[in-house]
Amino acid sequence: MAAPSAFRMLRRLLKPPARGCSSGAPVTQPRPAEPSRPAREGQSTRLQFLQEHAAPFSAFLTDSFGRQHSYLRISLTEKCNLRCRYCMPEEGVSLTPKSDLLTTEEILTLARLFVKEGVDKIRLTGGEPLIRPDVVDIVAQLHRLEGLRTIGVTTNGINLARLLPQLQQAGLNAVNISLDTLVPAKFEFIVRRKGFHKVMEGVHKAIELGYKPVKVNCVVMRGLNEDELLDFVALTEALPLDVRFIEYMPFDGNKWNFRKMVSYKEMLDTIRQRWPGLEKLPEEDSSTAKAFKIPGFQGQVSFITSMSEHFCGTCNRLRITADGNLKVCLFGNSEVSLRDHLRSGASEEELLRIIGAAVGRKKRQHAGSFLMLEDSPPASWSTFFWDPLCVRNRSARENFSDKMATLWKRLHVPMALPLSRQCLGSGSPQRHYSYYPDSDTHSTCLSKGSQDPAVPPGPGPTSTQLTHVDSEGRAAMVDVGGKPDTERVAVASAVVLLGPVAFKLVQQNQLKKGDALAVAQLAGVQAAKLTSQLIPLCHQVVLSHVQVQLELDSTRHAVLIQASCRARGPTGVEMEALTSAAMAALTLYDMCKAVSRDIVVAEVKLISKTGGQRGDFHRA
Repeated sequence: MAAPSAFRMLRRLLKPPARGCSSGAPVTQPRPAEPSRPAREGQSTRLQFLQEHAAPFSAFLTDSFGRQHSYLRISLTEKCNLRCRYCMPEEGVSLTPKSDLLTTEEILTLARLFVKEGVDKIRLTGGEPLIRPDVVDIVAQLHRLEGLRTIGVTTNGINLARLLPQLQQAGLNAVNISLDTLVPAKFEFIVRRKGFHKVMEGVHKAIELGYKPVKVNCVVMRGLNEDELLDFVALTEALPLDVRFIEYMPFDGNKWNFRKMVSYKEMLDTIRQRWPGLEKLPEEDSSTAKAFKIPGFQGQVSFITSMSEHFCGTCNRLRITADGNLKVCLFGNSEVSLRDHLRSGASEEELLRIIGAAVGRKKRQHAGSFLMLEDSPPASWSTFFWDPLCVRNRSARENFSDKMATLWKRLHVPMALPLSRQCLGSGSPQRHYSYYPDSDTHSTCLSKGSQDPAVPPGPGPTSTQLTHVDSEGRAAMVDVGGKPDTERVAVASAVVLLGPVAFKLVQQNQLKKGDALAVAQLAGVQAAKLTSQLIPLCHQVVLSHVQVQLELDSTRHAVLIQASCRARGPTGVEMEALTSAAMAALTLYDMCKAVSRDIVVAEVKLISKTGGQRGDFHRA
């Protein structure tokens, strides 16, 4: 379960007062007048079906299996205002040149054409669609299209509270918000940005403006957020939310993360243990979700069973990427560049033939082993398992599955990092944060006064020369290649003197930025792993254990930080421990600086070290 305090804070915030990246390079496809043999066979099958099942719906949007595609997803941008660890590096990625992206007029032209043929629902996606400057105008123009009944948006929620009143007035009538955790510190750790409270304000604003239900998308992953399952369900008691639990799914059957999946049946069993009266609701046509409701609750919960029970047979979705490629199946590599044909002056009839040929080639089931997830932009963990379109060009998209396995290993962070509290004698919370690579155990609870490893007292031998300079006094990295691998442990500490006002806010967890202690713990762990990138002559060390422990000292209005690092190798981990403690302290300063600029970071020091040729050290 998520921390109760986080849940209570969320409920207070939401108390009513009265996320996908898309792109693609130009794609050359056979002209409709010269179809390939497989295309002719597919068209023949589709025409036979249409002749036998006469229907008013457009033949161009009906495939050879009788599926009528009335739902169009349009990516407005590749850009995103978050930097989720599972989606892109912190510095971002290269984007498609602006000239290759669809213009507003081209978006509206294509939308008009699809609506004329029978599309009655359009969802705007991204990237993050709400960072496009003219998104309100686009919604207003779409609202004028006769026959279009639903205009929706899938968003990470960061800009939602500010823009939703204008979007509603323009004609937006459906909102999906991606949110995979109710713990602010976990949110900030995942997306590398602040903004949890902005997302919550967006949910609140959508409820306030009468959207019912407000859909909240949550990808459930073992070891990350399955312990928050019941907290999400509890939100539907007093709020008109449709919390949609999405089965975690790797691309293309990658074996390295199947263990993270929590199945629909397992989630359902967990919820029914708490609420045995959970009732199943009738399924809507072409719906991807299985809906349930607890009697007496305002909202409902749904499950998108992308892994355990695919829904290809009722798929009615088409997608247009930000650079104008039409995808009839999210999982397939086949794309048709509508942008190129549009810019070459193709008539409406020619465009319809191109679209019809693409729809006619759609397979009964996607090419991969499983269907991709829906409605989950880079706002949340869902993006990583959501849409290969977030890769910036078509060749990369075609190789996405192979590349993501490598990317996951490079960016791998602990998937479950629970924050535990232990009450000290003073009643203040003591929290620590542990990281064990390749282990299912990510945290342990230390009692007050306990130490991480046993560190023998007494100073070790010291050197009379600096080791990081050569004979001429120039900086030089120490060669540790000949040293034996030994168990190395180091413990460092720091003190942050907050002052009475900031200390009280931290103690009561009332800072606007969120849980300062939790964020500082996360920062300390990350800093330890990045030490060699921060300290020029420091060796890269493979850490086996990092622990950051924070304790509130009410007598000094201070936070006491202790960081310990462990590794087996030829060099010590003192710098990792010191960097961890220092970064945790600086993060506390950053979290509290709006309240007081008189905060002091002090006493950053090594407490102890063991292992290595120079012997052990223990500060008296």
